Amino acid sequence: MTSTHAFWLAGRQATGEDTYDVTSPWDGRLVGKVSVPTDAQVEEAVAAAHAVLDEFAATPAHVRAAALDHVSKRLAERTEEIARLISAENGKPIKWARGEVGRAVSVFRLAAEEARRFNGGEAQRLDTDAGGQGRLAVTRRFPKGVVLGIAPFNFPLNLCAHKVAPAIAAGAPIILKPAPATPLSGLILGELLAETDLPAGSWSVLTVTNDKMPALVQDERLPVISFTGSDKVGYAIEASVPHKHCTLELGGNAAAVVLADYSSDADLDWAASRIATFSNYQAGQSCISVQRVIADAAVYDRLLPRIVAAVEAQGTGDPSDDATDVGPLVSEDAARRVESWVDEAVDAGAKLLTGGKRDGASYAPTVLAGVPAGVTLATEEVFGPVLTVQKVDGEAEAFAAVNDSKFGLQAGVFTHDLQTAFRAHRALEVGGVVIGDAPSYRADQMPYGGVKQSGVGREGVRSAMDDYTYERVLVLTGLAL
Repeated sequence: MTSTHAFWLAGRQATGEDTYDVTSPWDGRLVGKVSVPTDAQVEEAVAAAHAVLDEFAATPAHVRAAALDHVSKRLAERTEEIARLISAENGKPIKWARGEVGRAVSVFRLAAEEARRFNGGEAQRLDTDAGGQGRLAVTRRFPKGVVLGIAPFNFPLNLCAHKVAPAIAAGAPIILKPAPATPLSGLILGELLAETDLPAGSWSVLTVTNDKMPALVQDERLPVISFTGSDKVGYAIEASVPHKHCTLELGGNAAAVVLADYSSDADLDWAASRIATFSNYQAGQSCISVQRVIADAAVYDRLLPRIVAAVEAQGTGDPSDDATDVGPLVSEDAARRVESWVDEAVDAGAKLLTGGKRDGASYAPTVLAGVPAGVTLATEEVFGPVLTVQKVDGEAEAFAAVNDSKFGLQAGVFTHDLQTAFRAHRALEVGGVVIGDAPSYRADQMPYGGVKQSGVGREGVRSAMDDYTYERVLVLTGLAL
């Protein structure tokens, strides 16, 4: 028998009247049953968070930091157990699941460090003009209100961590809604937070179904929304609550550019290896997974067979096997969608170089060349293990190809030239440019987010804390400065 997982309501475990099943996308087995909060329980959680807002904002920094440190340490202690859970509910290969736990460990540690130094206050003399004589301004940051964190399925632990940890560090209560496909990892955070001394009501983990999300989004007591997911849903949320503060981390179709100076055998082997790994590492289910390769004509013919070989070397199969590089997608429906997009591109004239086959929820790592501009695969986020390769003439054409997209999350540029790196930083319409590597690199402390239809605002622990708070100025008068 599989026990029912309770949710976390204002810091305590609770169960509702209904449940739903969490199943493995790899073999369909039941991973767990999850209790669903009733409308009354959701109301209780929101009311508790709103009621504790002032108390939590005034909680000493050392208390919040100690709680965050505790969660970080406990995640590290339970790494293997949690990684197995992520792999089971998400289908993520176990080696990548372990890496995700390690990143969440870092997120909570970084948040603890930021909690200790955040909001120290900046003093500014105002006597630069006669009217400000004897006056000093002190600027501090205060929470905008309760945060509603809506997390996706693809990083079911770490993207929950990126909602919860910065909120606690900044003294903002948070209601976390994990993805219904992968809620168990978010509930683990509830277990660990319950071991701390944070005020009751300052956090909840509510396993509500997606049809209940609009009511939460509309609730005036939740003025800050942090959403990670599709551009369609994200912008619908923003449009429905234009008066609220929304941080939206949305989609992308990240490009890896390989320029002419990146031309030695070692260079091309490295580029091909990184491109192959990071077009497939979450079965392509990452916003910064490599979807497009844009290669200079000077290296294209030598690079392409290396990419195909590196993609074909990716180990596929059971995500619980340490040797597996690429597991299933989150569902068979997701794999069918990827299959239909690839078939559409091939029917329109694209050349299939490897892959292109589906088995249930699994889709073989795939490379295509000559993809016509108008097909879905060329314009949308595939969110699957599919890579397109394009030949260009020179840097200017390469950068223009990167920018020829409605998305702009991150880009990778393989070059050795420092001037080119700075030109890329200036020219590419993305939130982050990675030099000498794939666009899929993310350090959890750095600002992370996109432009165009890839979202608004930034994550990364300190950036999220800034997003969740606002500046308030205190003017002191009659001082002998």
